[in-house]
Amino acid sequence: MDGRFWVGTSWKMNKTLAEAEAFADALLRAPRPDDPSLVRFVIPPFTAVREVKRRLAGSDVLVGAQTMHWDDSGAWTGEISPVMLRDCGADLVELGHSERRTHFGETDEAIGRKVAAALRHGLVPLVCIGETAAEKDRGATASVLERQVHGALAGVDALAAGTVLLAYEPVWAIGAGGVPASPDYAQAQHALIRRIAAEACGAALPVLYGGSVTLENCAALAARPAIDGLFVGRAAWDAEGYLAIVDRAAAAR
Repeated sequence: MDGRFWVGTSWKMNKTLAEAEAFADALLRAPRPDDPSLVRFVIPPFTAVREVKRRLAGSDVLVGAQTMHWDDSGAWTGEISPVMLRDCGADLVELGHSERRTHFGETDEAIGRKVAAALRHGLVPLVCIGETAAEKDRGATASVLERQVHGALAGVDALAAGTVLLAYEPVWAIGAGGVPASPDYAQAQHALIRRIAAEACGAALPVLYGGSVTLENCAALAARPAIDGLFVGRAAWDAEGYLAIVDRAAAAR
């Protein structure tokens, strides 16, 4: 790993183009934290990816998409290909979010195919993993994480894996009713995920934490040595909230 610390947010199914552009403009106006290791990124809905990337082209803020298909083209109605994302200027792509797994039937195998496709086209895959409350309660967290990491990295060798990001997002911690993992719990799972990833592909991968990250808990999470970044939800859906979390996390490091 290269010591970078990632702070980003996915807007899910929110923001019109005008709202997305206003967020991007606010990032451009704000001074960048004085931390060369900090990597900032935003993940708009697909309708805004091209314009947000165009707006932020002169900055260091990376822009991603929320999912994609594994094929370059074809009869996949409603899907978006990695070629299309590159055409929009996307830098990274979020894959395997629990909402995609739960509501749209995405399997570990499908996510692995998407990861391989993203790498083939020069996109950074940000792969979401995490256990449900029921899995945690029955002591299955480690086995769930092992299955998900191995599935995501099934077609990835150590050289290619250098550009893969993992995001630990315990399902019980995300969403409107989520309860954030404690910094100690997150630290332990991140250390486990690092070991599993090294076994799966021969490379140490950065692991971001996502799950009810707020202005109040971001510093404590950022200070943990096994946490390589924060993937923030609704607390960063307005630019002021995002920028405040970036500043506080950077200061904690």
